[in-house]
Amino acid sequence: MENKPNIQDVAKLANVSIATVSRVINNQGGVRKATEERILKAINELGYIRNAAARTMKRKETNTIGVIVPDIKNPFFPLVMAGIEQKAREKQYFTILSSTNESPIVEEEIVKNFIERGVDGVIITTANENGDHLKLLQEQGIPIVAVDRSIKSFEVDTVLVDNVKGAYQAVQHLILQGHEKIAIICGPQNTTPGRERFLGYKKALENYNIPFDERYVIQGDFGEQSGYLATQELYALDDKPTAIFSSNNLMTIGCVKALEELHWKLGSEVSFIGFDDVDIATFLNPKLSVVSRPMNALGEIAFQLLHERICFKEPIPKREYLLSPELKIRQSCRLVKTVF
Repeated sequence: MENKPNIQDVAKLANVSIATVSRVINNQGGVRKATEERILKAINELGYIRNAAARTMKRKETNTIGVIVPDIKNPFFPLVMAGIEQKAREKQYFTILSSTNESPIVEEEIVKNFIERGVDGVIITTANENGDHLKLLQEQGIPIVAVDRSIKSFEVDTVLVDNVKGAYQAVQHLILQGHEKIAIICGPQNTTPGRERFLGYKKALENYNIPFDERYVIQGDFGEQSGYLATQELYALDDKPTAIFSSNNLMTIGCVKALEELHWKLGSEVSFIGFDDVDIATFLNPKLSVVSRPMNALGEIAFQLLHERICFKEPIPKREYLLSPELKIRQSCRLVKTVF
């Protein structure tokens, strides 16, 4: 196996002393700008920060944790963050929040930055569930807790909501209202919520012997614009759906905007249920039916798991919490025929 680069390799490539490299790595100052840039270039060329830098530094607890989310514009994450911060303050921890905009490249840069800042732990909703880049944290002994999305490449504590159950309940309700032409605006299938909510949709159709129709499956990306465009696509069908299930809150907002522009009457011409409650849900007329998640509880449990990892140095088996969603039926669903 090829040896990983060490501080001596960086010093040699940059033509400086080991002490000078150490000053740059530890942000101690006193190094000329040109020399610092040469050292940083050597570090990047050798992959030293990624593979070994933090292991060579003596870590001290900073009472700081990092939180990484894929989209700070999504109302779901500030509510999860509120749960994290409440529990963190009780334990006298500070939080640093960063958003990746669903970019694995940005996420890796944030991870490196958190390592350099010496965070005691990280709570993450990852943009890349493969998770190989998150091994950087594991290598430095920095505990990780995954929220909303799983990490596949190694074991970490995970806090999820039962997406399959929530989606199943939503589609089941529409079926029991007499709907058979039920569309879904899907989330990305490379994410836990995207996959599982689509699975819940399909299971409900299968259990009630309703044929699966690919025309009614529109792929979204959890963004508002994709919900808007998906709704337009569904409206253009000759055989329009009588009901729509939207797989997240931002796509729900896009869907509702499109429905209004198309004059496709919500609650009468087309029934609707969205995954995640949104601020507009109870202000619209008709009020939106939704699958609601305990967002604060997700954050609170995530911090508790992370805090235990930070405080108790002995190995703890992997833990996974699966919280139950709640189906809130309001006015956006209509009875088309009695099924039972």
